[in-house]
Amino acid sequence: MEAFRLDGKLALITGAASGIGTGIAEVLAEAGAKVVIADIDKAGAEAMAERLTSGGHKADAVGMDLTSEKSVVGAVAEVVARHGAPWLLVNNAGLQDRQLLFDETVSGWDRTLDVNARGPFLTTREAAKAMVAAGKGGRIVNIASTALINMIAKGHAAYAASKGALAALSTATALELVAHNITVNTVLPGGVATPGAMHAKGPPPEGPAIRRPLMGMCEPRDIGAAVLFFATPAARYVTNQQLAVDAGWTLS
Repeated sequence: MEAFRLDGKLALITGAASGIGTGIAEVLAEAGAKVVIADIDKAGAEAMAERLTSGGHKADAVGMDLTSEKSVVGAVAEVVARHGAPWLLVNNAGLQDRQLLFDETVSGWDRTLDVNARGPFLTTREAAKAMVAAGKGGRIVNIASTALINMIAKGHAAYAASKGALAALSTATALELVAHNITVNTVLPGGVATPGAMHAKGPPPEGPAIRRPLMGMCEPRDIGAAVLFFATPAARYVTNQQLAVDAGWTLS
């Protein structure tokens, strides 16, 4: 089971103050990693880090606004100064608000793409620089969506496009970073019970989106387990791959 441990490794997780990110942070911390919670909600990030440390784990927090290059560059530099280069970057933060195609605005489209695609590009660029400089390899895991396999809800043009861009970024960066022993993989969640999913803005779900996954709703920790696999020595030769965790949603 040592192949599934992360003792002594540093994990930087975006958007981990709430939702799926909390499950990822919990699982990685329990596997021995020191986790850094990066979130635009700095107070929430600090509260999450405190919850983990009070449970006997190693954690820290940093404020990060994915729509600001200055904020991302500064936050990653702060993490490196405090703890050294991350072993693992998890690009988890994202927006999933819905807007039907004819009602979609350029500002709404741009906001979704800024957070879900441009932001991960910035964090990947900065974290990968630190990983390469450290010379110890590393892992990057991007959290996309099963919307890339089977569209389940109307109003996700911007969301699906942003996650498609994230998946493409995974492939491009996997090729560029493989020589540095840095792997890049993608997790595709589907049907996860989170406040963000339940309170997403936009028209109410209809059609396929109202059904439950065949196996029931996933929990954030289920996504965390997939991230853990990609981050551990067990996946040392796995790169440019996608793993759907959707409780059978795409089967129906």
